[in-house]
Amino acid sequence: MLDIKFVRENPDAVDASMASRNGSWDRDRFFELEAERRSVIAEVEGLQARRNSASKEIGRLMREGRRDEAEAAKAAVAADKERIAELDARRGEVEEALTDLMSHIPNIPDESVPYGKDDSENVEVRRWGTPREFDFEAKAHWDLGPELGIIDFERGVKVAGSRFYLLGGMGARLERALINFFIDMHIKAGFKEWWPPVITNAATLYGTGQLPKFEDDLYHVEPNLYLIPTAEVMLTNIHRDEIIDGSKLPLKYTAFTPCFREESGSAGRDTRGIIRVHEFDKVEMVKFARPEDSMNQLEAMTHEAELCLQALGLPYHVVTLCSGDLGFSAAKTYDLEVWLPSYGDYKEISSCSNCWDFQARRANIRYKDPSEFKGTRYVHTLNGSGLAVGRAMAAIIENYQNEDGTVTVPEALVPYMGGVTVIEPEEGVNA
Repeated sequence: MLDIKFVRENPDAVDASMASRNGSWDRDRFFELEAERRSVIAEVEGLQARRNSASKEIGRLMREGRRDEAEAAKAAVAADKERIAELDARRGEVEEALTDLMSHIPNIPDESVPYGKDDSENVEVRRWGTPREFDFEAKAHWDLGPELGIIDFERGVKVAGSRFYLLGGMGARLERALINFFIDMHIKAGFKEWWPPVITNAATLYGTGQLPKFEDDLYHVEPNLYLIPTAEVMLTNIHRDEIIDGSKLPLKYTAFTPCFREESGSAGRDTRGIIRVHEFDKVEMVKFARPEDSMNQLEAMTHEAELCLQALGLPYHVVTLCSGDLGFSAAKTYDLEVWLPSYGDYKEISSCSNCWDFQARRANIRYKDPSEFKGTRYVHTLNGSGLAVGRAMAAIIENYQNEDGTVTVPEALVPYMGGVTVIEPEEGVNA
């Protein structure tokens, strides 16, 4: 959430931000509510001052034996008390409406974010690796996976529904291997591993910005419980309503979780395979940083995600998201996109974002450092995929496939696969 003082003093900046994001906000309604809030506060303060003065006057009148005048003054104080109660109730309503309005305003893009209308105007930063040129007809993972007996789309739909799938045999083992490999990579980089619940409450989702704006994309378990869309939600909210010791910043957390999203996705190839589904596994990174260090931490987080792809030998490029493609809570985002031969293009496998104090303000996450300043300040929160496991599997199957229909296991994963170096067709899996 944006600082209400900033919005009040810089409405033109909010206008520009919303325009760059292809959106709008109700500026007139904001100032209408702000004016009423200030008016209510001023009237309450005036009535409270009058009540305090009247209380002293009543005491004097009683001491002087002027009871009639004292009783009249008491009646006036009682009327003021009722009016204050009415105003307090109205102030609560106004502030609730103001908070609701503010909760729908996205973060303001960092000045380094390129202006653009959609993902077609994202800017490439760098590339790593060279896409493989096949001397045979390469297959897509949605064909090769079932042929190997490691991915079963039909039975996934049967047991769960559209956009679900099963992994069998070496497919299941490859999923586990990737999860453990990514987690170990982050632990070596100094991240603390967590194992959070996959069910969360409304307050937690509000803290990271999923609620109220994106409620329709979430899976409801009960009226106030949801399946998590990403481990970012849980890791960030670990310190909700807490004050962190500034000397311990940056804090670096990681976790594996399944993720659940009701989003329908785009038409075309994204509807095939395991690229865009309702349930998927992901290893997440989250950081809590000082404001002056958060952009450095964003660069470091992006590098940490890149190291996972480099270790797997998967070609990728890094793009800076333009303003029109930026996520709701993000001030700046780098996307890592891995090369998928079936697309003849790069597809997102990680997003690394700096949210500044946007989430921290919603979740009330602050830090203190008596050696630098009095009181507390909001931390900056960052999050990044490290990596999306299903998409990593799809990339490995497609980039490491062989002419005979087998798939070579990337060298870094061999120890995690129990020494298996090649995935071969499994007999009986699809019988």
